[in-house]
Amino acid sequence: MPSIKLVTITGESTGELSLSGNVFDVPLHVPAMHQVVVAQLANRRQGTHCTKGRGDVRGGGKKPWRQKHTGRARHGSSRSPIWVGGGVTHGPKPRNYRQKVNKKVRRLAICSALSQKIRDAQLMGFEVFSMEKPSTKIMKGLFQSIGAVKPLVIVDHRDENVSMSTRNIPGADVLHVDSINVYDLLKHGHVFISTGAVKKLEEVYA
Repeated sequence: MPSIKLVTITGESTGELSLSGNVFDVPLHVPAMHQVVVAQLANRRQGTHCTKGRGDVRGGGKKPWRQKHTGRARHGSSRSPIWVGGGVTHGPKPRNYRQKVNKKVRRLAICSALSQKIRDAQLMGFEVFSMEKPSTKIMKGLFQSIGAVKPLVIVDHRDENVSMSTRNIPGADVLHVDSINVYDLLKHGHVFISTGAVKKLEEVYA
């Protein structure tokens, strides 16, 4: 049964937390994580890009010059794609980039990413980060004491003090457990997760 170390806001260890093997001890599945990350990034795209073809550009109704005996190449419109101010050939049009991912694939990807964090010793837990007021100095001291690289804090309830203490630290971020995703787990190095968030993950994914 896997377990993680519990730490306080000062970086002191307070014991270990046993985890469910169905969620935190899953073999690494790279194809599932890749599919979920690609779909997540694709779903962020608005798809509102649009270019005008030669039929959409204003003007160009009159033939620029007569067909023959001018010494110049023949043209029928000044809005041809080869003219300045002309239309765009095969340009992007509005489209939907959304990709569907099955629930089982998303579950496998998240559990695989969490399990890999434990194997890399990059996942730590905490009961609660008790902070009377926001303090970037205290939060930065915690990360430095652990040697955390691009830390991610996962909480089970909104804590304004934790959010405000983390937002000015380069590479650090705070995420609610309901918004957990593979991209953020892979993007960040060390992950700090609350015991409440662990319990919720085990209820949902186990």
